[in-house]
Amino acid sequence: MPNTTWQQQQTTRSLERLLPRLDARFAAQTDPADWAAFRARLKQHFPTLFPLLLHLYGSHYDFFFHLEEILASAAEAWLARPARLKALDAQREANPGWFQAQQMLGGVCYVDLFAGNLEGVRAKIPYFQELGLTYLHLMPLFASPDGDNDGGYAVSSYRAVNPALGSMEQLAGLAEELHAAGISLVVDFVFNHTSNEHIWAQRALAGDAEYQESYLMFPDRAMPDAYEATLREIFPDVRPGNFTYRPEIDRWVWTTFYSFQWDLNYANPVVFRRMGEEMLFLANQGVEVLRLDAVAFIWKQLGTACENLPEAHMIIQAYNALARIAAPALLFKSEAIVHPDEVAKYISPQECQLSYNPLLMALLWESLATREVKLLHASLRDRFRMDPDCAWVNYVRCHDDIGWTFDDADAARVGIDGYHHRRFLNAFYTGRFAGSFARGLPFQENPKTGDARISGTAASLAGLEQGLHGPNPLEIDHAVQRILLIHSVILSMGGIPLLYLGDETAMLNDYGYASDPAKAGDSRWVHRPFADWQRMEQRHDPHAVAGRVYQGLRRLIALRQEHAAFAGHDTAVIDTGNPHVFGYVRQQGGQRVLALANFSEHPQAVAASLLRIHGLGYHFLDLVSGRTIALDRDLHLEPYQFVWLEGVTG
Repeated sequence: MPNTTWQQQQTTRSLERLLPRLDARFAAQTDPADWAAFRARLKQHFPTLFPLLLHLYGSHYDFFFHLEEILASAAEAWLARPARLKALDAQREANPGWFQAQQMLGGVCYVDLFAGNLEGVRAKIPYFQELGLTYLHLMPLFASPDGDNDGGYAVSSYRAVNPALGSMEQLAGLAEELHAAGISLVVDFVFNHTSNEHIWAQRALAGDAEYQESYLMFPDRAMPDAYEATLREIFPDVRPGNFTYRPEIDRWVWTTFYSFQWDLNYANPVVFRRMGEEMLFLANQGVEVLRLDAVAFIWKQLGTACENLPEAHMIIQAYNALARIAAPALLFKSEAIVHPDEVAKYISPQECQLSYNPLLMALLWESLATREVKLLHASLRDRFRMDPDCAWVNYVRCHDDIGWTFDDADAARVGIDGYHHRRFLNAFYTGRFAGSFARGLPFQENPKTGDARISGTAASLAGLEQGLHGPNPLEIDHAVQRILLIHSVILSMGGIPLLYLGDETAMLNDYGYASDPAKAGDSRWVHRPFADWQRMEQRHDPHAVAGRVYQGLRRLIALRQEHAAFAGHDTAVIDTGNPHVFGYVRQQGGQRVLALANFSEHPQAVAASLLRIHGLGYHFLDLVSGRTIALDRDLHLEPYQFVWLEGVTG
């Protein structure tokens, strides 16, 4: 967006017009120093906010009314913000790169599946500290419809916790206790859509025209059909099309994902303001990071795919600017499971400071299946780069499925046909490929095209389920090594590593989901089992599989948190000269570490001459094993072995 002289003049005049009006409304309600802090932040960030809102809503005749109300909402949120959170704001502003520290480690779980309710999560804080977490993401926990609710992503109220899990007061208390334990609370902000049971949707169904304008509704099929000409179907085998007919109001409602999730109309400035109020309300409960759900879909434009449009970025940037004004400690995490080029566009200090890294996740599993790292290397060599003031969130599994989101051009450059390779990966990870170790399930499989995504826990996909079925000790060993291998990568590459809680003790697929009518149609529930705390107690037993995985991960976590090289984002992916060995260099705080990972079940060698180029001499300390290695000959890696090498003198 060009920053023209005219635009600067407009920005200045608009702020001069609005500040006295805001002073008249709010200055008398608070301490003068507190209001002065708000005004200072408003002056600082208004030049960013104003052009975005002008582009989005400047054509509305009452634009300045909406602009004032948006700023008034921010002022009200600031006045209601607890003192401890204002102190946190000051800390974060003084140290904006706090999330770049090597101590950062994330965990994600469903409240009910992991601990029953919010009180149960509070009781697990000592466990989180034992594991080393500094960031806890609680999956959707807000009020939602009974039965089908897309795992909680159909939100009926952003200000009420699901009563089965607890209350908003308990969530705020948990956030405070977590922060005292050095753990930041992360929750989902589902802002593309609401549940059809949300009060706004209910008022729309009752015929309230104001609330009908909060969604995208049409009196006949003319406009839906025009839009459908360029839209893709997200879940074609469950609900074809992107619109749902509601006979109560004789309207077609835009429903991108499911019929019970109504897309919000962000072309309406009232929607922007109201959702901004929900965002700031959550920030005032002590939430430090919001995972922005389905960011690609929030703006609609006829004749386009209605995904990743420029206005979608502007909306997020505008919300970011509002957060800098009224809740500066709040960060955004992007969830965009789209082409890697599009993922990168959401990442900046002005938009989303954090972003999931779906490409790394997909290619770790791709490399395990192929035993080759050429696509992993070719893709990450360039695509891992990002703004140094931002960070990837690196993970091997999450609550969702695995989609093969690599770029076909990247694949072609290393001799891979993207279409057929995805079919191979689907067959491999569903156990349909001869010799596969994986036991996953297809998600949203299209039998005509062979397209699908993959469900399954990390342990079942890595071969542990198959190994235990024998049992086959070698297969079990290999599965444990695979689990530790891929986690070693997310723990040592730049960014924040994120564990799906339960994976640290090698939880297996839970096929019991199929007997629950509310879950049977969604294979992703196979990797969302209830936490087995009896199994979790085995984490201290070095002979149990759970203990082998847990203690292996815990050692890697401790190493990461102790070494400055793993801070920040900077990662240099290197060519190891061996198609089965992935390599990269981490350098930070005066420390340099060379990481190598063998993705094969066979021993592999890396030329000593090549390694010396990337090291500090002829002698290395392997941080993982504690052994000193002299590079007077080629380095040999055992099956699935990984090393973190630091140069030493001598």
